[in-house]
Parts: sequence; C-alpha cells; structure tokens
Amino acid sequence: MVGTRVRLSWDDYAAIWARLHGGFDPRLAAPSVRGWLRMAYRIGYLLARLRVTPSAVTVVGVLLSVAVPVAVLRTPTGPLIGAGLVVLSAVADSVDGALAVVTNRYSRLGYVYDSVADRFGEACWLVAFWLVGAPGILVVAAGALSWLHEYVRARAVSAGMKEIGTVTAGERPTRVSVGLVGLLAAGVTGLIQPDLAAGTITVVSAVWILLALFGLAQLLAVVRRSLA
Repeated sequence: MVGTRVRLSWDDYAAIWARLHGGFDPRLAAPSVRGWLRMAYRIGYLLARLRVTPSAVTVVGVLLSVAVPVAVLRTPTGPLIGAGLVVLSAVADSVDGALAVVTNRYSRLGYVYDSVADRFGEACWLVAFWLVGAPGILVVAAGALSWLHEYVRARAVSAGMKEIGTVTAGERPTRVSVGLVGLLAAGVTGLIQPDLAAGTITVVSAVWILLALFGLAQLLAVVRRSLA
C-alpha cells in the first residue's frame, strides 16, 4: 500500500503494526519490546518529516550489517565496534518498518525486501563471529537453523496458519541480542587476553544454536497444532 503521510497515534500505529505482523499487538508485549517499538515509531515520525523513504533506511541497515565483519578485523577493538554496528543495524531494521507505516508506504513487496535484508544482515553478523574465531561449522549451523525457523513460519502461514503462531526463543530479537552480546563479550575478553576472544565467541555461537533449536521446536509444535 502506497500513499501520503498521515498522522497516527501510538494506538493507531500499533493496530496497523499488529495487522502486518500476524496479529501480535505491540501494546501487549513485554516492556522492553514495547519500548523498542515505541522508539522506532518516534524515529519513524522524525524521518518522515525529513522525507526519508523506508527503502533508504533499509539500505542503510544492510550497509551497517556489511560493516560488522569489516569492523571486527580491526583488532583489538574490532568486536566492540561490531557490537555497536549490530545495534545500529537492528535500529534501522525496526525504523524502516515504522517509517513505512507512518508514511503509508507499506507493501507486500516491501515486506519481502525487509525479510531478505534481515537474513542477509544476520549472515554478516555470523561471518563476523567466524572472523573473531568461532568454528565454521557452528557458524553455518547457527545460520541454517535461523533460516529454517523463518522458512517454517512462512510455509505454515502459506499453508493456512493465520497468525505468527507463537513468539519463540529463536526470534529475530533474540538473534540481535546474541549478536550484540557475543561481539561485546568477545571484545572485552579480547582486550584482557587476545586468545580469549575466540573461545568466547565459540561459546556464544553454541548458545545461538541452542536457542535456535529450542525456538524451532516451539514453532513446530504450534504449527502442528494449527494445521493438524
């Protein structure tokens, strides 16, 4: 849907956001999630006044994600810089959707582009994990499981599941948090002892995999109940 910018209250914005995200109402979310989405809503309005387009914000988010593996090559502070870039790319990811809503420019095609940008960004973060020292097999497993999580949900919706099903332990916000904490922890331990960075990021990669497995199991259980 494409149109002119309109003034939306938080409640009106939340209602539209919920409709676009499988019925999940942000007003009923945990305080941290609700606060994050309200921040995106406010930044979206600011950018709307500046006539910034949602696509431009999406591109910026992708570029920030690409910069993460580049940043970690700067030792010893590279992982710390990468952690900051993960946060900024996650903010851009939330703001582009908020901007699309407040400017009345949301569309199915835009939703697809945004999803592709999310998966590409996460791949960049995992490349950064590998560059810091995580084993390649763990990095590939983490990426594959996260992709499978999103693929299962998409296929379930196309098969008739009307809502997102459930908010699992392997959702996008969890992956953002693990990416941030992992690079931050690797950066701090690397400053203390350079050899510790690789071990730290390996442990965090394993945590990513465990959360992805648990989240996938949660999602599959809900999909089975919904479509059986």
